[in-house]
Amino acid sequence: MNPRFLRCGDSALLVEVDDVGEVVALYEALTAHPPQGVTDILPAARTVMLRFERPAQHDTVRSAVLSTRPATGSRSEAGEVTIPVVYDGADLADVAALTGLSEHEVVDAHTGTPWTVAFSGFAPGFGYLVGGDPRLDVPRRTESRVRVPAGSVALAAGFSAVYPRESPGGWQLIGHADVEVWDVTADPPALLRPGMRVRFAEARRA
Repeated sequence: MNPRFLRCGDSALLVEVDDVGEVVALYEALTAHPPQGVTDILPAARTVMLRFERPAQHDTVRSAVLSTRPATGSRSEAGEVTIPVVYDGADLADVAALTGLSEHEVVDAHTGTPWTVAFSGFAPGFGYLVGGDPRLDVPRRTESRVRVPAGSVALAAGFSAVYPRESPGGWQLIGHADVEVWDVTADPPALLRPGMRVRFAEARRA
C-alpha cells in the first residue's frame, strides 16, 4: 500500500489508496486501533478521511497511518448480519446471461461468499458491498430505472447493495429483501455500516 495524503482544512486528513480493497483493509485496521486524537474515520471508494480533535495534527496522524498495518482477513469489529433474499429480480436472467451462469448458479454465487460493507453513499443507508464471488462482476444497466423499490438487492461493477428506499437506480436487480436498512429512529440508523460482514441467504417466496 502506497497511500497519498491530502489535507482537508485544519482538522482532517484524506488518505487516498489504489482501490476499494485497500480502503477496506485500512479502514478495519484504523478502526481497530484509532490514531490518538482521531474522532471520526470515513471510508469511500478510494479514500479514507480522518478527522481529529485539534487543528494542525496532520503530520501526527499521517505518521500514525503510515505505521498502521492494514488488516488482512481478520474478523471485523463491526459485526455481521444475515439478510434473507427472495431472488426474483427483474434482471436476474440478464445477470445470468452476462456471467455465463444459470439463474440458480447466480443465487448460489451471491449467497455462497460473505460480503463486506466498504463504504456508504448515494443515499442514506446505501452500503456498497465488496468481496463477493468475482463471477458476479457485472456492469450497470445501460439505462437506469426511474423507480427501484426499497429492499431491492442488486449488483453493479463488482459491488452488491440493498436499496434502502425507493429511488432511481441503474444497478442490476436480482432479488428483494424484507429488511429495513435505514431507520432514522434506530441507533445507529443504518443497518449496513462500513466494515460489517454481510451474508445473503435465499428465502422462499411468500
